Amino acid sequence: MKNAGTNMEVFGHLEDGEKVRRVKLTGGGLSANIMTWGATLQDLRLDGHAPPLVLGFEEFADYPAHSPYFGATVGRVANRIGNARFDIDGTTYKTDPNNLGKHTLHGGAAGYGKSNWEIADVGTSHVYLTLDDPDGSLGFPGNCTVTCDYTLKDNGCLHVAYTVRSDAPTPANLAHHSYFNLDGGPDCRDHEIQILADRYVVVDEELIPSGEILTVDGTMFDFRDRKSINRDLSEGTIYDNNYCLSDARRGLQDVATAYSNVSGVQMTVATTEPGLQFYAGHKVSTPVAGLTGRKYGAYSGFCMETQNWPDAPNHPGFPDSIVRPGQDLRQVSEYRFSRN
Repeated sequence: MKNAGTNMEVFGHLEDGEKVRRVKLTGGGLSANIMTWGATLQDLRLDGHAPPLVLGFEEFADYPAHSPYFGATVGRVANRIGNARFDIDGTTYKTDPNNLGKHTLHGGAAGYGKSNWEIADVGTSHVYLTLDDPDGSLGFPGNCTVTCDYTLKDNGCLHVAYTVRSDAPTPANLAHHSYFNLDGGPDCRDHEIQILADRYVVVDEELIPSGEILTVDGTMFDFRDRKSINRDLSEGTIYDNNYCLSDARRGLQDVATAYSNVSGVQMTVATTEPGLQFYAGHKVSTPVAGLTGRKYGAYSGFCMETQNWPDAPNHPGFPDSIVRPGQDLRQVSEYRFSRN
């Protein structure tokens, strides 16, 4: 471990006694706590704005017991793999059916968001974490070396970058899974959202893509002009959808914003990724208090998960999600915060 300093501490222990460490970062007008379990953003604050910008827990024990991936790095494949299976080069692979007993969600029951990463390098404003994911883990082929880079940059920027290197063809798609709340209130539905996408992935009642891509024109999913989360919600509708930003990975581009009229805090999201999963948090319900003693219920926070399109290995028309030897995956996203 390089540059280990006073900003690192033991935050908790796994059942086998393994230490979970937490690093406290400062820089660019932000402060962040990163823990090794799940390569998780445990807390994030903006100078001059007291409430946390993300949902989380004060104690480590609450994460494995109650967290719906608060702040986690999810993978080896974020989002869903339909029927927990996919083919690569004529070979069928079966993965952990941890979702409804038949689909794979966020890599499986013991995916990256529930693994204890190693700290490779740490400084005042950055931490680099690594994870070795062996061939056959949760059904995925290939030995993978994974890195996660959290860096606080100038002007309120949280920089998150992932790399995946594999010695065999494998699907890979990591995502940062923070639940954001920009004013500290109990309900985020008054937040105003803009997503620069004119298409979305159609899913069935189990949130598995049908393969159809539709325009957002004339639908509740149209966030091209900024509007409140609540404006087009009605009984029986939810937001848990992948927006098609592009047909392939590209250079870092601004893709979304969120704004609170209560606090004046704005978040701008930039990414290299072709998709953004917008989840408004309707299922959030934790039996214990979160950061600053808040009780988290439905719509306490929303997610903007920058990633490949869900179930991409099973849809030839979706952006390629297969990492091959000598062709490392590199994913970069930034969350930039400012206050009026």
